[in-house]
Amino acid sequence: MFARSFLALLLSLLGSTLAGAQNLTVVAAASVRHAMQDIVASYQQQFPDDAIRIIFGASGGLTTQIINGAPFDLFFSADTALPQRLYDEGLTTGKPVVYAEGRLVLWSADLDASTLTLHDLTSPNIRRIAMAQPRTAPYGQRAQEALTNLGLWDVVEEKIVFGENISQAARMAEAGAAEIGLIALSLAVVPPLNDQPFQLIDRDLHAPLTQAFVITRRAASNPIAHRFADFIGTPEVTAILRQHGLHS
Repeated sequence: MFARSFLALLLSLLGSTLAGAQNLTVVAAASVRHAMQDIVASYQQQFPDDAIRIIFGASGGLTTQIINGAPFDLFFSADTALPQRLYDEGLTTGKPVVYAEGRLVLWSADLDASTLTLHDLTSPNIRRIAMAQPRTAPYGQRAQEALTNLGLWDVVEEKIVFGENISQAARMAEAGAAEIGLIALSLAVVPPLNDQPFQLIDRDLHAPLTQAFVITRRAASNPIAHRFADFIGTPEVTAILRQHGLHS
């Protein structure tokens, strides 16, 4: 009798513990994949009991999922407009917080991209140009802006092959599906792409790639979400972002 009562009590306590347990789902732009993995690793050195899952994708697609009720807690976008949209629609706990600024680069697996400019994309030797889809990815939007501002978009548009997000565009360039890619600096400075030279795109050719994050309304009472958000403002994270070409 005692054994049965003790077992029932133990199961009850275990059930209460599991019911009260919380974890964190972070969704982030594909351009910050490597930086975010390092940030989470650094965070968990300090808070090893906090369970964190990370999902990467195009910022526009992740925004749509949040609007449609996806169970995400923090959203790190590659721009500020999409987090602002979520805030305006009452889907966040507060205003967007800027955490980084990205840069666009020209990168190629076979060419010396450091010697090239956007005007060289008109060359007949370059038959395919990889970039992220402008409809869903801020880096794709900025690449299109830069080409448009130089009067090159209509000239090279038929050469462009689109990746769903910036990581996919980088993989296309790496695999040779395109001779060159317009990709994120944060991807060009880490393996496996960092063995090849790149060319920074003049930031004056497009709107800034200022990047912001928000805590979603779903995570309003999740202490891990607020602890992780506070961690983003620490010197450790600033150093990680700079190391990955995301100057905050």
